[in-house]
Amino acid sequence: MSTPELDAQRTVETAAPSPQAPARMTTLVLVAFAAVYVVWGSTYLAIRIGVESFPPLILAGLRHVVVGILLYPIFRYKTGIRPNAIHWRTAIVAGALLLFVGNGGVSWAEQTVPSGITALLVATVSLWLVVVDWLRPGGVRPVPRVTMGLLMGFAGMALLVGPAHLGGSERVDPWGAAVLVVASLAWACGSIYSKHGGMPSSPMLGVAMQSFAGGVILLIVALITGEFRELHVGAISVRSWLALVYLIVFGSGIGFSAYINIIHKSTAARVSTYAFVNPVVALFLGWLIAGETITLRTVIAAAVILTAVILVITAPHPASAPVTTPVPASGEA
Repeated sequence: MSTPELDAQRTVETAAPSPQAPARMTTLVLVAFAAVYVVWGSTYLAIRIGVESFPPLILAGLRHVVVGILLYPIFRYKTGIRPNAIHWRTAIVAGALLLFVGNGGVSWAEQTVPSGITALLVATVSLWLVVVDWLRPGGVRPVPRVTMGLLMGFAGMALLVGPAHLGGSERVDPWGAAVLVVASLAWACGSIYSKHGGMPSSPMLGVAMQSFAGGVILLIVALITGEFRELHVGAISVRSWLALVYLIVFGSGIGFSAYINIIHKSTAARVSTYAFVNPVVALFLGWLIAGETITLRTVIAAAVILTAVILVITAPHPASAPVTTPVPASGEA
């Protein structure tokens, strides 16, 4: 999931800006926002094109392994940090949840679920984050406004998958939708775990470790399930190769770098807007480029789910919480 996958995969916390030093929307920050909005929103379409020729787990595995191999030595050298056993254990568990179950599930589901609908269901990561953070030991009970958002969000999900032929439009493939629900829940669990499990102080080094670990797991499972026997390199289309390159360079490289930039240069409230802008971008691109149909059911469900996400990410935090504003973990595909 955007990714991205690279995973700003942790729940990132940024200190609330001082009233004397408000965040300024510089040109660079605006460009970074555009990258997060458009690039991460477009990764769902890129995955849909990629799985036309690539088996889904291989597509996701290659993407993350390449990113991990490229980024790890760079940030290992720049930071001088030597990851220990605890760091690698966290990276492996988080990589399994975020990238194997999360992003691998997204890639598998997009064989039958339109890219725009996929992005809409993945937007529920923001809702699952609240549930997981509430149920974990010492978790925070959601305020009434957040509870309302959770109920609305799950009602929107139910609308997408049933009943059949509602308003003259077909429902989303139930199996694909079920995998996306599990993938979103795993993404939320991985985000919370990576936050508390112990990662290097450098976010980018942690991302590289998670990418490599998750990518290796994806490729191992792809080998076990026979995906490599189904892979015929000569039959892979040019558009699928380009989709893989796009996911590596733009989704995991430029998109995540832009995300890290706006986390440090803008406010948490502004950063959180990607959670409901990405699905809109994905729906539009899926309709414009892939010819995906936007039905009345989709429009109503989108309105319900995105309203729920807005309620959750803009809700006030309990007085006992630290003076920081949580930014939802990346829902990038």
